[in-house]
Amino acid sequence: MLNKGLRDEEKIRIDNVLKTLRSLVFVPYPLNNTEKENIKNQLKEIELSFESLSFQKNEDLITLLIQLHFDWEHLEQFGDILIEFSKDENYNFTDKALAIYEYIQQESKVFSFGINAKISSLKNK
Repeated sequence: MLNKGLRDEEKIRIDNVLKTLRSLVFVPYPLNNTEKENIKNQLKEIELSFESLSFQKNEDLITLLIQLHFDWEHLEQFGDILIEFSKDENYNFTDKALAIYEYIQQESKVFSFGINAKISSLKNK
């Protein structure tokens, strides 16, 4: 278990990685090679890569993210990033995002209409 100071530092680090990923993925045009390289570098910050995301089981990905101290908000943001990245690229991470959202809804013990809407949207596709 992390003490409060280390937990806060880890939260800030994860927040920064996710903010950078969001800014790189949420663009209205296809990603160029530089942007893809930036995304790869940000994924490395959280011990992931395109390849590991593609081949990793959903449960293993969630376990890894929990071990990396992702909280519920971080998990949801990461799911959102996976959805956006799946829209324009040759990767389909929607099943992983769905698993993350379902995990949050089940394990957080708090019902979220927003996450429930995301789950419904993904299941209806």
